[in-house]
Amino acid sequence: MHLEEIAVLPGHAECVWHASWSPDGSLLATCGSDKTIRIWACARDRWDCVATLEDAQNRTIRACEWSPNGQFIASVSFDATTVIWERRGELYEVVASLEGHESEVKSVSWSPSGSFLATCSRDKSVWIWEADPDTDFECISVLHAHSQDVKFVMWHPTEDLLFSTSYDDTICVWAENDDDWFCKETLKGHASTVWGLALRADGRFMASCSDDTNVLLWQHQPGTSADGRPTEWQPLQALEGLHERSVFSVDWHPTKNCIATGCGDDSIRIFAETPTGQFELAFRQANAHAGCLLGSRAELTAHNVGDVNCVRWCKRHPDLLVSTGDDCVARLWRLVA
Repeated sequence: MHLEEIAVLPGHAECVWHASWSPDGSLLATCGSDKTIRIWACARDRWDCVATLEDAQNRTIRACEWSPNGQFIASVSFDATTVIWERRGELYEVVASLEGHESEVKSVSWSPSGSFLATCSRDKSVWIWEADPDTDFECISVLHAHSQDVKFVMWHPTEDLLFSTSYDDTICVWAENDDDWFCKETLKGHASTVWGLALRADGRFMASCSDDTNVLLWQHQPGTSADGRPTEWQPLQALEGLHERSVFSVDWHPTKNCIATGCGDDSIRIFAETPTGQFELAFRQANAHAGCLLGSRAELTAHNVGDVNCVRWCKRHPDLLVSTGDDCVARLWRLVA
């Protein structure tokens, strides 16, 4: 099992933070510190930028995500706003700008039904919006359970259950009860900032990544904690000592039981399940971003090893992986098993 680079997507003027595949896999959205979103499409085996979305947010665009129906893109920025773009053929138009967070907005996620949008911020809060263009994306709940900067939000793949990760080293699980959202469970296991998480397609397993250089695997298995509290998610395995720096991004393969990670040591790693049910390191792509610009591995120093900021599998084309980095480009990789 290894990765083959199949395309390099230049165009961003600064660091590329995030990438999101459209539901049908035909388009890719990337965003970054240059305050733009770029839309990429493949024609005759060549990926080209077909649209640049700009002038809607005036600071770094930290994340962007396609809606489940492929009609909208939500982007969040360090200017504390969330902008909703509507796709109209080959054109994209701003249809809403959502305000309310007091500081940088770090992540955004659409619920699987498309009914809700979640955002999180440096202001320690998670906001849930009713994702209906006719109601101008009304905020229906502001959630406070984290004690520090909230880094990432993601919905469960099959139900309206929300996960958030934070600088406070925890993962919060949010659920709805009689139109009121509450923190159903707080997961502790990491020793530092939890940068992100990913769930397997069936929603039964989860992987989380952290500044502590570890990836933790969790299993949905209702039980009881040591102090007698009901629990839903149990720790399954810790992938320790396999990353040299912070792990910024993790994503679960759509059809295979393997995960990809993006790390601050300029590497992408693939972990695969073994016959014993444990996950092991199957492949490491070194020099994935900043290192690609240099003549040899010997030239790398602590100052020019770049971060791999985001890794995302394409659900429609499962062995296609995108990564983004500090080298101002997105890179496309094919998983060869």
